[in-house]
Amino acid sequence: MSSAVVAAEQASPRAIPTPLLGACLALIAIGVIAFLAGLSTDPATAWRAFHVNYLYWGVLAQGGVAVACAFVIIGARWPGPARRIAEGLGAWAPLTLVFFLISFLGREHIYSPWLHSPPPGKEVYLNATRLFVMDVAIFAWLALLTVAFLYYSVRPTLGALRERGGMFSRWTAGWRGDEAERDLCAARCRVLAPIIALSFATGWTFIAFDQVMSLTPTWYSNLFGAYFTWGGFLSAIAATALILVLHRNAPGFQGEVTKSRMHDIGKMIFAFSIFWMYLFFSQYLVIWYANMPEETQFFEARLGSQFMVDKAGINLMELARTWDLKHFWDRITEPYAKMTLFVWLCCWVIPFWVLLGQRPKKTPAILGSVSLVMLFGFWLERNVLVWPSLVPKDSFSWLGPVQIGIAGGFLGAFVLVFLLYTRVFPSLAVPSKHS
Repeated sequence: MSSAVVAAEQASPRAIPTPLLGACLALIAIGVIAFLAGLSTDPATAWRAFHVNYLYWGVLAQGGVAVACAFVIIGARWPGPARRIAEGLGAWAPLTLVFFLISFLGREHIYSPWLHSPPPGKEVYLNATRLFVMDVAIFAWLALLTVAFLYYSVRPTLGALRERGGMFSRWTAGWRGDEAERDLCAARCRVLAPIIALSFATGWTFIAFDQVMSLTPTWYSNLFGAYFTWGGFLSAIAATALILVLHRNAPGFQGEVTKSRMHDIGKMIFAFSIFWMYLFFSQYLVIWYANMPEETQFFEARLGSQFMVDKAGINLMELARTWDLKHFWDRITEPYAKMTLFVWLCCWVIPFWVLLGQRPKKTPAILGSVSLVMLFGFWLERNVLVWPSLVPKDSFSWLGPVQIGIAGGFLGAFVLVFLLYTRVFPSLAVPSKHS
């Protein structure tokens, strides 16, 4: 945005569209019913589906805050409304602590591979008390930082609403004037942004170790935390791009969602999807050539034996001579292999090839579609990270009425929180009509 627009940026409270509100409430109701039904008929499935979805939405929301912080750290001037949308995603982040506390009630079904019999040498780390205390501290710290960042980011836009009383009076207490508030809050955001970025990277790395990697307690990878956390950051960028495209004709945004801005965020998706795949391949390559069973087990459970070295070692010439389509298909039908390859298609192959040129990045329908595919792909990826560790032989353990219902409930709740924050709170600040 131009300096004139930034100076005139004012929060503009508005009602949530009735159809959207109804859809969100319906999805939440379906999710609650599915969860309760699952607890009564198949509690293991219900708790594991809950676990997957709170992780997916939690890291995506915190990734949204990290995206906004990245814009602040580098002093980016191009994002315009993209920063506000990323911050809106972050409104969910404090709720992640609540969902973790709920998820911990199902620990018998989630942490079953190690809860009562951790592997020798890991007893100190793999115990429920340590996990609970450490992860609560991480989520609480991130929630505190997120609320502080959002407060200082939105406060300068609330000046015209001070007389409304209530929440607006509390959030504008001690008002110093528009210009002074902008300068002060911008300075505090610049202090908070790098702290949040480092806390996001470090905190969610340990969350990934505790909530995902520990489910295969005899497997470990130092790079796994970075891989998992970067997936959250990338999915937040995809969500920001999708919402940005959907808002291009919304009141106050006319002329703001330009081809140049779509091109820039499209470049972020393109480049960061390559880095996500690089992090995956960096883990996979060293595990593949070392071919140690304690390391290969995690990948073999998800990719199948076709991507592993044969137990007797690999002879590339012999493999080339004997390979045929039937050999490939026999191995790709192993549990979770096709699902994992589909995740690659959604999260890397499609973004890379579709967004390779300039025009697709500037085309709303293409950019929005790729972003939607990526978001679905990362949801599948979170499933494929969790379910094979707990139900190794059933490729469809993640799919069923209970699992889909719970996922729908989380979707409805996340969208509702975004709408409440950006429309009722509000922080989806738009230029004042009088500017």
